[in-house]
Amino acid sequence: MATFQGKRALVTGGGSGIGSCLALDLAEAGAEVVICGRRQGPLDETAQRAGGGIEVHTADLADPDEAFRLAEAVGPVDILVNNAGFSSTVRSSRYVGPEEWRAVMDVNTLGPAMLTRALLPPMIEKGAGDVVTVSSMAAISPSIMAGAPYSAAKAAVRAWMDVLAAEVRRHGIRCITVFPGEVDTPILDRRALPPDAAARATMMMPEDISTPIVMALALPRRATVSEIAIVASEARDLTEDVRAAMEKTG
Repeated sequence: MATFQGKRALVTGGGSGIGSCLALDLAEAGAEVVICGRRQGPLDETAQRAGGGIEVHTADLADPDEAFRLAEAVGPVDILVNNAGFSSTVRSSRYVGPEEWRAVMDVNTLGPAMLTRALLPPMIEKGAGDVVTVSSMAAISPSIMAGAPYSAAKAAVRAWMDVLAAEVRRHGIRCITVFPGEVDTPILDRRALPPDAAARATMMMPEDISTPIVMALALPRRATVSEIAIVASEARDLTEDVRAAMEKTG
């Protein structure tokens, strides 16, 4: 089993889904884990599941000032996981408004970029660190089901992480971009047609994403898994999902 004794990790969006699962896995492997999110309750639940050993902070990372305040409160970390995500309720380019566009870009793209910027200097000074950012298969295969803003934001994250990796690898910092397909997490409830139990049964679970991330982080420093793309083994019919996404106007 991987061990992260002596490592401090910050996981954003740590109150549910992939973030919660990854925080628990890192804590179990010996890391000192910090989680953040917008809602205190889910964060506390994750911390309780870990036996109370996880540090909790509330922050809305769509606000750059809060990202910098969080970085100051948390202090230097060895591992940063940019996992917090947000999707618009309206998916079609014909109908989605500027407010939703801005909100999706702020949470998925601006937030990770600003938080990473704030936490990079100690990593550079130390000559080691890991930046993991959870993008989406929507960055590789954009679709109206994922939504125009979300697909664009996650594609922007991929490009930013590529640039970041080229900048900081000489400082001993590894950058890992993760592209999950459909995962049974709360963000699916924002879809035009929220998946039913039968649809969710075909999807991946949060641990299916957390496990390979932990494996990548556990590799010797000489090795970097730059991208992790994970999809469900069983394909499902998305016809009704796509139709609902195209028709939803508000």
